[in-house]
Amino acid sequence: MKKNEDLLVINDLKKHFKINKKDTLKAVDGISFTIKKGETLGLVGESGCGKSTVGRTISQIYEPTSGEILFEHEDVHGKFSKAEVKQKKRDIQMIFQDPYSSLNPRLTVMEIISEGLVIHTPDASVKEREQQVNELLELVGLNKSHSGRYPHEFSGGQRQRIGIARALAVNPQFIVADEPIAALDVSIQAQIVNLLKTLQEEKELTYLFIAHDLSMVKYISDRIAVMYLGRIVELTDSENLYENPMHPYSEALLSAIPLPDPKMERSRVQILLKGDVPSPIDIPSGCRFHTRCPRAMDICSKLDPAFVERQPGHFVACHLHDEEVMAAEKNEWGSVSV
Repeated sequence: MKKNEDLLVINDLKKHFKINKKDTLKAVDGISFTIKKGETLGLVGESGCGKSTVGRTISQIYEPTSGEILFEHEDVHGKFSKAEVKQKKRDIQMIFQDPYSSLNPRLTVMEIISEGLVIHTPDASVKEREQQVNELLELVGLNKSHSGRYPHEFSGGQRQRIGIARALAVNPQFIVADEPIAALDVSIQAQIVNLLKTLQEEKELTYLFIAHDLSMVKYISDRIAVMYLGRIVELTDSENLYENPMHPYSEALLSAIPLPDPKMERSRVQILLKGDVPSPIDIPSGCRFHTRCPRAMDICSKLDPAFVERQPGHFVACHLHDEEVMAAEKNEWGSVSV
């Protein structure tokens, strides 16, 4: 597959969890997007919005409730032979958020990284696997002498490098990075992100980079999708989102990013959202953001906005950018504040 071709296509993906006989948690509730080969798509939003569930469903940890996940034009959750399933699991790997709990404390680094090699390259000798693990350790900035140690002997940043080496061991095409820097010190975060960018260039990798830190997402991502309560509300290229956010939720997230200039930081207006994120078990009617939106109109509580391309490559789900809706509101009330 050539660069800039669609590697991953998500069509109306839903992942619901049955809580009891009456209640269903709608973690992911109908999202669609594409990721091109060699691209990094950032997925951002508050905790509980469904970001990690998207990553785990793409990685085949969860079965989708409905919708399609097409990888190289084939549904990853379709019916395949054991060999085909094995290959698809090899092509899509995951880097987990918490480096302290994602590594088996009873295994050495050598055993952790070589697990995938044992499954996917059963004909390789022990010596060949050991050589591969040593090369991977050096690739992610660790020493091959670390291979005999256990996870508790390493810092958080070093553990995350081990997690990255484990994901790379089987030569995947696509990596889901689920908040890979969230549990790390600020001084280490930039090192890990720079490592991911370097590996992407060397290995021709494609990333879904899940995070809530918008400043770091801008640095690594080609495009960014903003997620709220199980839905994507805005999707555009990285620069455009920062310069021209179209959804009020995106504006609020961007206003919370600290500015390096103290004068600018003091003079700017931060958008403070009222209330908490509603429960995904009891989703509000209409636009699911209207209960917290500072620019909500009457129609927002009644009609769910469509996710539409309002500018070239810029998709948004918001009535403020629907000319027909705004005209109707203006006729009814005389004027509308946008």
